[in-house]
Amino acid sequence: MTAHAADSRSPEDTAALAARLAAVCPPGMTVHLHGDLGAGKSTFARAFLQALGVRGAIKSPTYTLIETYALSDGLDAVHMDLYRIADPDEVDYLSLDDYDGRSRVMLVEWPERGEGHIPPADLRIDLAGEGDVRRIRIDARTADGAAWLAASGLNAA
Repeated sequence: MTAHAADSRSPEDTAALAARLAAVCPPGMTVHLHGDLGAGKSTFARAFLQALGVRGAIKSPTYTLIETYALSDGLDAVHMDLYRIADPDEVDYLSLDDYDGRSRVMLVEWPERGEGHIPPADLRIDLAGEGDVRRIRIDARTADGAAWLAASGLNAA
């Protein structure tokens, strides 16, 4: 599969990268966001959702676990944060079957905590670093993810 790596020197750089992916995001895509606390996962997710057209406050799903936003094109944007999940089986209580795979876009922070119970990633995004500098790596995990990454122009490692 294809990959892209970049250094982000500010939250604005991270937001620009997220917006670039969101601009060409096809329906049904799932993004897994990996990184330590403070790595920039929520910054990325918020910018991605704004670029998809979410207006108003974008709440962190740290305590609610899942937030859903209706987009103007009839899709739902689903943002999950599984940090507080202690057992992957707990994800079954989130009723993810309610989200038809082709009528939504899903972003999952801390996906490793729901492994085996959440949709597989089309793109895996790893964020690492300290301060304002982040190393961001985007790996396409499916053919659809590779096509999406190519459409964004971010397909060179």
